Amino acid sequence: MNDGNRGAPGIPAVKVRDTAVLTQWQLIRLRFVKHRVAVFALAVLVVLYLVAILAEAVAPNSRDWRDLDFAYAPPQLPRFSLPEGFHVFPVIQQIDPITFQRTYYEDRETVIRLSFFARGEPYRLWGLIPMERRLFGIDREAVDAAPVTPTFFFMGADRFGRDIFSRVIYGSRISLSVGIVAIVITFILGLSIGGVSGYFGGNIDIVIQRGIEILNAFPQLPLWLALGALMPADWPGLKVYFAITIVLSLLGWTGLARVVRGKTLALREEDYAVAARLLGASHGRIIFRHLIPGFTSHIIVVLTMSVPAMILGETALSFLGLGLRPPIVSWGVMLQDCMNIQVVAKYPWLLMPVFPIILAVLCFNFLGDGLRDASDPYSAR
Repeated sequence: MNDGNRGAPGIPAVKVRDTAVLTQWQLIRLRFVKHRVAVFALAVLVVLYLVAILAEAVAPNSRDWRDLDFAYAPPQLPRFSLPEGFHVFPVIQQIDPITFQRTYYEDRETVIRLSFFARGEPYRLWGLIPMERRLFGIDREAVDAAPVTPTFFFMGADRFGRDIFSRVIYGSRISLSVGIVAIVITFILGLSIGGVSGYFGGNIDIVIQRGIEILNAFPQLPLWLALGALMPADWPGLKVYFAITIVLSLLGWTGLARVVRGKTLALREEDYAVAARLLGASHGRIIFRHLIPGFTSHIIVVLTMSVPAMILGETALSFLGLGLRPPIVSWGVMLQDCMNIQVVAKYPWLLMPVFPIILAVLCFNFLGDGLRDASDPYSAR
């Protein structure tokens, strides 16, 4: 009789992992790893958040660095050659004496070398640790030795001569963290209200569900605009930031609440829930200790799929001038420079913040798809 691990005669034995002894979370992890797109999206998101955390060390320039002599400078893509390594050619500005139109051309006679862990202007990582090395950029020694003003605008410059690439990196801190902070509030509201609605049922469930339906009936964008307009213009940036997260949370908890309510309705009559109730367990203990842990994987999926909506909400409010405002840097604030279509037609690199938004939203969606497929490890594959 075969034992399941012994191969046929002449074929080496193959060790088969017995999935019957694995926990549900181990099964979910095994199935998630097989979803290559979701795993790749998770890796990209990890990189994005690491870049946001280490923004000072990754950005070639500081957040507020500017040089008006290079307003609307075009992007400079790094080149590589064996004798010079990574390098760029500096751009020289010319102004038409009649139309006053700015144009730029590359100075091919001068080479500006780029290097990893280049020594640049001193800064403080997280405002605490003094450092002067940056991940990639122009070394300070090359700046001092250059016959012309060395420039490196990987994504171009805006109207104030600020490096768009550096500002995109700094803006990732706000735009990516808004979604995470808002999800925490959404998690608390959705879990509490949805759990109470599904567990007690009756009139309590009717009132909560009708309230959710009324809230969902409002057009989302006009409601965002109305709540954003209520924020005083003289509020400091930090207060506006937290106000934006609260606004997004107050509008984003209804989906999670309905998921929790439906799962709680299905599980509240299970034997273990009835036994806990007969043993005298409190309602709160039954909801949060016995019922909700039974569908934690579904909650994670819903929260993951909600983060892109939070990011897009902050972007929309900031773009329209009703959310975060300068000098705060976020992807939505940077897109305010694109309000004039004629400016965008002349300087299309001002749209560069759109690409990290698209990348982050797609990665969260792919991650949510992978978690959704893996959350039910017993379904057909």
